[in-house]
Amino acid sequence: MLYELLTSEVPFPGENFVAVAMRHINEPPPSVRDKRPDISPRLGAAVERAMAKQPEDRFQTMAEFCRELEANLAEAQGTAVMAPLPEVRRARPPRPGANPWPIVLALAVLIAIGAVIAYLLVSRDTGSPASNTGGGDGGAAPHLVGATAYDPHGDGGEHNDKTGLATDGVGATYWETERYFDTPSLNKDGVGLVLDAQRPVRLHQLGIATSTPGFTASIRAGDSSSGPFPDTVAAAQTVTDGTQYTITSDSPHRYYLIWITRLGTDYNTARINEVSAT
Repeated sequence: MLYELLTSEVPFPGENFVAVAMRHINEPPPSVRDKRPDISPRLGAAVERAMAKQPEDRFQTMAEFCRELEANLAEAQGTAVMAPLPEVRRARPPRPGANPWPIVLALAVLIAIGAVIAYLLVSRDTGSPASNTGGGDGGAAPHLVGATAYDPHGDGGEHNDKTGLATDGVGATYWETERYFDTPSLNKDGVGLVLDAQRPVRLHQLGIATSTPGFTASIRAGDSSSGPFPDTVAAAQTVTDGTQYTITSDSPHRYYLIWITRLGTDYNTARINEVSAT
C-alpha cells in the first residue's frame, strides 16, 4: 500500500486482525501528510482518494491512478505533465538531483496488488480452488458463511433469516439470539450460530466481533448444518469484541458452530457482528 511505503506504518493498527478489520470498516482513512508533511499536497490528495471508503470517491481504474502518480512524479522532477502515452513505454530519465524511485516502487507495488486482487475476485466468482482452500491446506483463508441458527433444545432456530449478517463484512450488522429475561442463564443447554466453510477445511483460528460482550461460547464442528456437532474444537471462553479461538482439532469439517451457553451479565441477548477465520 502506498500509505505504508510513504510512512512505514499501516493506516489502521490493531491488536489482532478482527480489530484491524473493524477499524477499516468504521474509521475514515488517516491523512498521509500527518505522518509525512514533506510530501506534496497533490500526492497526499491522491493517496487519500485511493483509500476513500466509497467506491465512487476513489480512482475508477488503476490506469487513472497510475496517470495521477506519473503526474506527481513529473511534478517532483520539475517537468511538464505529458499527455497519456501508450501503456508500454520507456521510462523517462530523471533530472539530476531528483530521486523518482520511491514513487516508481510504489507504483509497481500497487500494480502488483491490483493484479492479485483481480485474480482473487475472478477465482471467487468462478469457484476455483483459490477461493475454497482451507486455512490448514496451505491456501487462502476460508470464507465462512452464516448458514443457520442451531436451537436443538428450543423451537429449532433463532433469527435464521439474520445469520448471513454475521459474515457480510459489515461490522454494524449482526445475528443475535432471542431475548432471555432470566439472564445470564438461557434455561437450556445452549443455542448457536452455524457457519458453513463450503467444503471440509481445517481451521487454525476463529475470531468473533460482538457488540454484546461477556457471553460464554465454545466452538464445535460437524458435517451437517442441522447437526449434530460432536467435536468441540475450541473450549468455552468469555467473548469480548475481538476474541479469537485457537482451534485444537486437526480434522477438517465443513460446518462450525458457535455454541453459546451463557449470556453476558449486562445483556439479555448475544450478538455476533462478524466472524473471521484462518
